[in-house]
Amino acid sequence: MKLYNTFTRKKEEFKPVVEGRVGMYVCGPTVYGMPHLGHAKSYINFDTIFRFFKFLGYKVKYVQNITDVGHLVGDGDSGEDKIVKQARLEQLDAYEIAYKYEVEYFKSMDQLNVLRPSISCRATGFVQDMIETVQDILDKGYAYVTDEGNVYFDVHKYTSYGQLSNRRLEDAVSGERIEVADDKRNPADFALWKSVDKGTLMQWKSPWGMGCPGWHIECTTLGKKFLGDRFDIHGGGIDNIFPHHECECAQADIVNGHLPMNYFMHNGLVTVNGTKMGKSLGNFITLPDLFAKYLPQVVRFFILQFHYRSAVDFSDEGLALANKQFLKLREFVSSVRKLVGEEKSDISNAELKGVYDSFVGAMNEDFNTPVALVEFNKITKFISKAVESKDLSLLKEINYFVSRLGEEVLGLDFAVAEVEEKEEESIPQNIEDLAKKRWEAKQNKDWASADKYRNEIAELGYVIIDSKEGYKIERK
Repeated sequence: MKLYNTFTRKKEEFKPVVEGRVGMYVCGPTVYGMPHLGHAKSYINFDTIFRFFKFLGYKVKYVQNITDVGHLVGDGDSGEDKIVKQARLEQLDAYEIAYKYEVEYFKSMDQLNVLRPSISCRATGFVQDMIETVQDILDKGYAYVTDEGNVYFDVHKYTSYGQLSNRRLEDAVSGERIEVADDKRNPADFALWKSVDKGTLMQWKSPWGMGCPGWHIECTTLGKKFLGDRFDIHGGGIDNIFPHHECECAQADIVNGHLPMNYFMHNGLVTVNGTKMGKSLGNFITLPDLFAKYLPQVVRFFILQFHYRSAVDFSDEGLALANKQFLKLREFVSSVRKLVGEEKSDISNAELKGVYDSFVGAMNEDFNTPVALVEFNKITKFISKAVESKDLSLLKEINYFVSRLGEEVLGLDFAVAEVEEKEEESIPQNIEDLAKKRWEAKQNKDWASADKYRNEIAELGYVIIDSKEGYKIERK
């Protein structure tokens, strides 16, 4: 297996720290708003990586944090905690906000068939561990305490700062993502601990006064706590390379005596019709809104058509095409399972085995899902042939292929949900109104008007089916 390492900017052979095991830490969401398409992109990508390692037989420990404190708003704002700010807007307390959107996040991930991590940990549950991490960095001389009760990492004392992002220190901006604080020694120094206002709900007692941890310290602390001082992969979005992951590297190097992660992996971002997605741009797409229009499995199928390191350009045209492709693929799989049910067998057909191996080869080459999907889609040719000839032996091999590669690795669900089967298409209100007028005309024996309304309905693509009980509207 080869994977792209952000440290070296090249693909490298994967060599686990412990043979047969993988330790993987991926930055989780900051739970202050509804899950969105960017979350879907990131966590489908890393879920597929998680799944493929398991497919290969590795025992994987996948750790993901939930940021429910300490993540500050952007440079143009006052430096308020994102969750605290949202709590003020919704007139709830910060813990309510964090829990509300954590529930929404996992609900959407479940719909996308994203497996739960081995460990999912809220930052607020490990503040004491973070305080100990901050104290360790202070004791080693790489941080300082200010009169305001803030603790900052002194980047000028850490000569490797910039190793991940390839930024020079003089080009770096504040690692806090807020306006440069007056009590910093250097603008690029970043917060390990922040003092907070007296009335703030999320605050803890520390040696430096009441406050809360900085955003970057949580991943350094939780990575070491659950994966030790050396693990295989740290992952996250490409937008986290600087400052978040650069700051993490500095902290972790000091705490562990070396960088703990062997490989840093970053997924590409989401654009909408070629423009970066963002709330301020008005093109922000939440997953519940998206699922009202497209099946979650269609969204997953769409995202897998892009390499994890590539940007995904979202458009209705792209989703509509993915919808058509996935539903057709699901029909093919359904035709197999109608004949053999859950029965499956190892692949002996040489041609099918070749496609299977090509799929695995694509995934071994830095988790190349677009190429893997091309290989997977070749299954339709085999299905057509096997269904037509009623070749049950080949059908069972195809079922194995679909189960192992499509479901276990790609995380696609080809089952038709019962609720989906029963769901009726909603009829537009103007059609309902015309149908009602036609029914009333019929009751009044006004046949000319009834025919007129029926013809109008037909021109709009619908038909009226009359019965003793009334009428039913259906699409042509």
